Amino acid sequence: MAETIIELRNITKCYEKDTAVIEGYNLEIKKGEFVTFLGPSGCGKTTILRMIGGFESPTSGEILLHGEDISKVPPNKRPINTVFQKYALFPHLNIYDNIAFGLKLKKRSKQEIDQKVKHALEVVDLEGFEQRHISTLSGGQQQRIAIARAIVNEPEILLLDEPLGALDYKMRKEMQLELKQMHEELGITFIFVTHDQEEALTMSDKIVVMADGRIQQAGTPEEIYDEPSNAFVADFIGESNIFNGVMTGERKVTFCDQEFVCVDDYPVGTKIEAVIRPEDAVLTKPEIGKLKGEVISSIFKGTYYEITVLHGKNEIVVQGQRDLPKGESVGINIEPDGIHVMPYDIAKNHFTGIIDDEMRLRFVDNSLKVDMTRIYPGAVLKDGLLYTGNGNYIATEGVKVDAYFNPADADLSDDPEAGTVQGHIVSIIYKGDHYSYIVRSKNEVDYYVNDEYLWNIGDYVSVVIPEDKIVYHVKS
Repeated sequence: MAETIIELRNITKCYEKDTAVIEGYNLEIKKGEFVTFLGPSGCGKTTILRMIGGFESPTSGEILLHGEDISKVPPNKRPINTVFQKYALFPHLNIYDNIAFGLKLKKRSKQEIDQKVKHALEVVDLEGFEQRHISTLSGGQQQRIAIARAIVNEPEILLLDEPLGALDYKMRKEMQLELKQMHEELGITFIFVTHDQEEALTMSDKIVVMADGRIQQAGTPEEIYDEPSNAFVADFIGESNIFNGVMTGERKVTFCDQEFVCVDDYPVGTKIEAVIRPEDAVLTKPEIGKLKGEVISSIFKGTYYEITVLHGKNEIVVQGQRDLPKGESVGINIEPDGIHVMPYDIAKNHFTGIIDDEMRLRFVDNSLKVDMTRIYPGAVLKDGLLYTGNGNYIATEGVKVDAYFNPADADLSDDPEAGTVQGHIVSIIYKGDHYSYIVRSKNEVDYYVNDEYLWNIGDYVSVVIPEDKIVYHVKS
């Protein structure tokens, strides 16, 4: 088994006002791996890369190289080189001098520099370009020179910060394959940053999916695609149909009002999220389909048609080999291994508050005037005091209370005064017949809300939670 070359232990990075952009980050990278940090803009992937390269320091935690902490070691003392998105080539130097720059700083002999520069150009397939100037190169060629300049120093680790972002689609596809080939030839550890799922799936040995400064899942491309750990990963990697459901038997799951056989097994009654990739949903005649519906759109995607079918209130996206007219009735079948089941995160929307001297329940973001008889069933409120049914006084001040609400019982509003709490939408996932939102308050508390209407990332909204839909439980 390959040895661990880089290990990140409990890494936290804070910027302004002690807000953590990276928190509790733990990861091991094996020698010779091609590892990709994948996630949306602002998730912290470049920050992690910069800390590994030494351009930033963690607020706390350790970065170990071969077991030794290098958190305080400057970049030029680390056996690590970086290729940036903007290449950072020297326009006044020719290609030879650009590649040789680091070797000259190390005062290597001319013979050694010549040999290493020649080899680096062979690796990037640009032999004979030594005397060309940077201005004469295409974007793809400049990218290769930036890689050659990095590998000529024979680093143990090569960091690549979205290096293909400036290339057109065709050139990017070619460079993906060339980078994979370079990695195999050089045998060094590649750590790559991208928000492009296709790049990650094409090149990586390991993908680390990130969101909000945390690892959502780390695994092989096959594991990430076929067995996502949560709805965020399933939605971010490729196209997915995601439905809320429940386990109704041994390896049997119900969603879209139909029971299916699946390969995952959880206790009966477990609330789940079922993921079906469009290529695993098979179109058939209505009379033999497990699900039935009407075509509401058919879009040509080059090698297939992306067909959306309305089954009841649920939209199901499938891949077809021919165009289907809008309104046509179709059936859909799904094989057991085409259904990936994930237990629903029951920790969502669970909060702890404290009862104050005015019998208000105070949380991080708000305070609620609550009917105390809902928190203490059977109790009686008399003259502003709370008593049991037997007439005994109940001291409530300072008591901790757990509160929970179902995402389906809340609504979103653009009226700041309408809701129980306010915040910005930071995540949207479509679940067949509704959108699942995460609303983050100014105190960095996340609220999960299901809503049939489409809002946008960044919208400032109120979360409206009917008081009678909140479940309370006194903490012992």
